Amino acid sequence: MSSTPSPLAWGHRYLAVAPDHFRVDYVINPFMDPAVQPDPMRTRTQWDAMLAAIRAAGAEVEVLEQLPEAPDMVYAMNLGLALERPDGSPEVVLSHMRYPQRRVETPAAEAWWQARGAVVRRVGRDAVGPHLEAGDAFAWRGELVVGFGPRTEELALKHLATELDLAVRGVRITHPGMYHLDLAFCPLDAEAAMVCPAAFDEASARALLAAVPDPLVLDEAEAMTFCANSVVVGRTVVMPACPDRVRAWLGARGFEVVVVDTSELEKGGGAVRCLTNPLDVRLGRDLDVVPGGRVLLA
Repeated sequence: MSSTPSPLAWGHRYLAVAPDHFRVDYVINPFMDPAVQPDPMRTRTQWDAMLAAIRAAGAEVEVLEQLPEAPDMVYAMNLGLALERPDGSPEVVLSHMRYPQRRVETPAAEAWWQARGAVVRRVGRDAVGPHLEAGDAFAWRGELVVGFGPRTEELALKHLATELDLAVRGVRITHPGMYHLDLAFCPLDAEAAMVCPAAFDEASARALLAAVPDPLVLDEAEAMTFCANSVVVGRTVVMPACPDRVRAWLGARGFEVVVVDTSELEKGGGAVRCLTNPLDVRLGRDLDVVPGGRVLLA
């Protein structure tokens, strides 16, 4: 580990969805229970405070209105994999949600990106394609790290690699409570990342830990506080929870921890990272261009 690792270049512009119609209408993850509904006023207060904390850390946040018929649309991370071309022009790979209840979100997301002049892509060569959910994808150290299993299908990795000319590192998720990669993995800077090995099969856990020069290894109990479901802006980590050991580790490396309460929003199975989608991941800077693409599996 170097003494002064470079901060992440991305993570300074986000998309979020206002929680005007957030509720729990169905069960598609272990955290959802229609008998336990979020309080609308508390939800909005928590969401506003989260946005204020991210903006105070130095990031910009754009807001998309939520469709009344899309209660999970508040989890903006899964609307699509947002990218910037080397010249800064926008591009997005829209998610193809595994569960049909969430697919109603995609047209609104497509319209939002099209209004900003983005090149809009879908996984595969037709409108169906394999399932891909953007909460399973992170740019880190030149590669796109993609979790597959519960939500994203393994075949999606090949499409991402070949259609975007990227090196895609696939890790198999096996833990039912960490059904997206953003619940078990969080890049922090050029060398450090939070990793919960319990989320993956043994081969993927070993490979991911080997790829991280300075891992903050979370145990299962720590990860289930949603602490990895955080947003990093420079040296500030906006977190829904921060166990004492995690706080000490981050503090020793010069990170400022800002904890925000997202307990109402966690009733749908997501926290700070799920509620925000980075818009400034740049091809050629954060993701290496690999002609023809390459998929790395454990």
